[in-house]
Order: sequence, then structure tokens, then C-alpha cells
Amino acid sequence: MSLNRNRNFKFDWISIVLFLLLVGFGWLNIFSASLSGEVSSYLDFSQPYGRQLVFIIFTFALIILIFSLEAKFYERFASIIYVVSMLTLIGLFIFGKNVNGATSWYAFGSITIQPSEFAKVATALAVAKYISDLQTNIKNTRDQLKTIVIISIPAILILLQNDAGSTVVYTSFFFVFYREGIPQIYLFIGLVLLILGVSSLKFLALPTSILAIVIIFIHHFFIKKKRRTILNPILISLTCIIISFGVQFFYSSILQPHQQDRISLWLLIEKDPVKLEQMKKTILYNLNESEKAISSGGVTGKGFLEGTRTIGKFVPEQHTDYIFSTVGEEWGFIGSAFVVVLFVLLITRIIYLAELQKSQFSRVFGYGVASILFFHFMINVGMVMGLIPTVGIPLPFFSYGGSGLWGFTLLLFIFIKLDSNRINEW
Repeated sequence: MSLNRNRNFKFDWISIVLFLLLVGFGWLNIFSASLSGEVSSYLDFSQPYGRQLVFIIFTFALIILIFSLEAKFYERFASIIYVVSMLTLIGLFIFGKNVNGATSWYAFGSITIQPSEFAKVATALAVAKYISDLQTNIKNTRDQLKTIVIISIPAILILLQNDAGSTVVYTSFFFVFYREGIPQIYLFIGLVLLILGVSSLKFLALPTSILAIVIIFIHHFFIKKKRRTILNPILISLTCIIISFGVQFFYSSILQPHQQDRISLWLLIEKDPVKLEQMKKTILYNLNESEKAISSGGVTGKGFLEGTRTIGKFVPEQHTDYIFSTVGEEWGFIGSAFVVVLFVLLITRIIYLAELQKSQFSRVFGYGVASILFFHFMINVGMVMGLIPTVGIPLPFFSYGGSGLWGFTLLLFIFIKLDSNRINEW
């Protein structure tokens, strides 16, 4: 009995250590980015670093709760967790608090909770549950559509709350589908959709549709030389037209003005030089200050609490989405590379462990965790460095916020618990 009890405490300590390093180093940078004047107490709730330390303390209580439940609990109740999570997203339309234009929070006095951070966990569990069902064949079109519906429901609900950044993350589940064996043609379709979308915004929908139709008919009649069948190229052409005009409608009628401006600036859609210059001064202000902070750090950085641009609060909300700029200024290229290496090691470790799983549910969930973490990491760091348009999503385990920290902790440690079930099997 004692031997079995000892075996139940076997976890993947490499993942846990990487988690602790990210959370610890993240708090140091939050402390630096939010510091103003003398430190009266590290638990000063009026400062982000004090609140974040409390969030971290509660995180360890959350980890204990995750480990105390049986691994089968997460598979058995995945559907219920998903339904409850969707209800919390729907409830935001009635009881939600609007912050910075997005109705994404429940407010309980001074405490706010963001359900979208927990919806990623629920969706990853639901996808793993459905794909691992004995009656599901992910290579079957009907099952693929059902899985897409599971992912689309939270994505649409979050988009309607004006949180486009969190919505984008749900595209990361494509990697899960790819691992589970969907046809490679979907990669080609995804690339075509991306090209159609960008071209429709850059060159308008009508020219894009005409060019697509010409290419489709040339390929069908002159390259494949199938002159007897004309229905397929017509259907494909109609699909391209719908997508092209649909993207343009979504951009002009659904997206908020500030979201349109960000895309317009990234694709250089705006032709008016006066308005373009004004957009650069407003939209690119955070990005320009972030790039200045990172570049000023050099190779070794200015040192902890020595970042002049960080202390001077040149980058707005630096402790949240732009926390990586603090790393660049105070810890330099070496510190930035250290953070990147930590994330790469954690994500690759999760993928490695996912491949070792005997349960398909555990493997699919592991790939869901790795995909979500990778998307957050890639988009946040790319945004801070100006490689992609500004998208408001946090850097996992690093950015300030209790909901984000707890959501990512749930993702990681549920998978570690599932993996421990494999380790502790006789």
C-alpha cells in the first residue's frame, strides 16, 4: 500500500520546474513593470505585483485540487465542464462587465474573472473527449464538422463580446486535428483561405474573386484537362466569391474601428497619407515604445529595476500584454532568449509526453494544451516585436492577471495529472 501511495506522487517534474521558472521570472518582470516609488509591501493590493503574488499563491492551491482528483474525472466530466463553461460565456451578455470595450469579465466587488480563459480548458477537454470516443472517426467529414462546432461555439461567443484576440487562439486546434489524421488537403485549403482573405482586404473582393475564378478554370480545363465536367469549378468559384465578399463584409461591418485600423495599418490598406500618419501615431504608439524598450536592452540588458523606459512607464499596460518588452530592456537578448527557450522546452516537452500517452483522450488533450500555449506565445511575442498585428492576448504564466494564470495552470496541470496516470500504472 505504501509503495502504491508513493507511486501516486510521481509527476513529470521537468514540466513543473519549467512552469515554476516561467511564473517566477514573470512575477519579477511584473514587479519591475508596475513598480512606482518605494516598495511598502510585496502584498500591496493597490499594485499589480501584489495582486499577482496573491494569484500565484492561489495557483498552488489550484494545483493541489487538480492533483487530488482522479485522472478519469476530467474525461468523465469533460462534456459537463464544457456546457457549464459555455453558460458562463453566455451569462456575460447579461451580467458581464465592460472593460476596454470588451464585455469579458464578471465583477465581484474589486475581483474580476474572465471566463474566456477557462473556456479554452473546457474546449480542449471537450475536443479530447469527442475525438477519443469509440464512435468518432476524425477522418470522417461529419465528425470533423461536429468537432468544428465544439470549437466554434466558444469562439463565436467570445468574438461577440468584442474579444477578437482570444477568438484567434481557437484556430490552434487545427494542429490537434492534423495530429489525429485529417487529410493534408486541409492544409492547402487553409492556405487558400488565408490568401483569399488577405487579398480581399488588400485588393478588394471583386478583383480577388475574378482572379480566383480565372485560376480555377485554367487549372480545370487546361492543366487537369477535364472538359466534360463543369460543375466542380463553378461550385469552387462560388465558394471563393462568398469567402472574398464575406471577409470584406466581416472587416467593414463586424470588426470594431480600432480592429479595422490595426489590420489596415498592417496590410497598408489606408491610402490617405494624413490618416495613415495619424494611425501610426495612435495605433503604433505601444508597439514603437515596446520596440524601443527591447532594443535599448542590448545583449545583457540594463539590469533588474534599471530599465529607464520601464520605470518611466513609456509602454502603456506593460505588465500585461507587453510584458516581454520589460524582459528585453532589463534582461537583454540573453534574458529574452532564456524566456523563449523556456517556452520552447515546455511546449516540446508536452508534445513528447502526449506521444507517450496510452489513452487517446490524454494524447489529444496534450496536443490541445501545446497548441494553445504555442499560439499564445507566438502571437504575443510576435506582437511585441512588431512581426504581427497587435492582438490583445497574454503571454502564458508571464502576463499579469489571475484568470489567465489560473486558466493556463489548469491546462498544464490537468495534462500533468493525466500523464501521471500513465507513469503510476503498474
